[in-house]
Amino acid sequence: MKLTRDIQSLSTFKRDTSKFLKQMKRTGQPIILTVNGKAAAVIIDPDDYEQYEREKEHLDMIAGVQRGIADMKAGRVKDAEEVFRKLETRFRPRARS
Repeated sequence: MKLTRDIQSLSTFKRDTSKFLKQMKRTGQPIILTVNGKAAAVIIDPDDYEQYEREKEHLDMIAGVQRGIADMKAGRVKDAEEVFRKLETRFRPRARS
């Protein structure tokens, strides 16, 4: 990341949007937009955003598995048959009279 190129004020970005979008495509680097000198938004390429979403989903899945393993090790588990039996009882359609 090149600070003078990739960090821009929102007003500059508004004025030269097409220039910055071309720059982003050319460099592959996101553009950080500032408001009053503080980071306010990040503009990234759609393909990079999709990759970010895939990676985030993968990391979320791994974290879920790790929580499940921790629950299992701590004994916070229930027998599957018991759970399904309770679900069937709770959500069984009632007979019409």
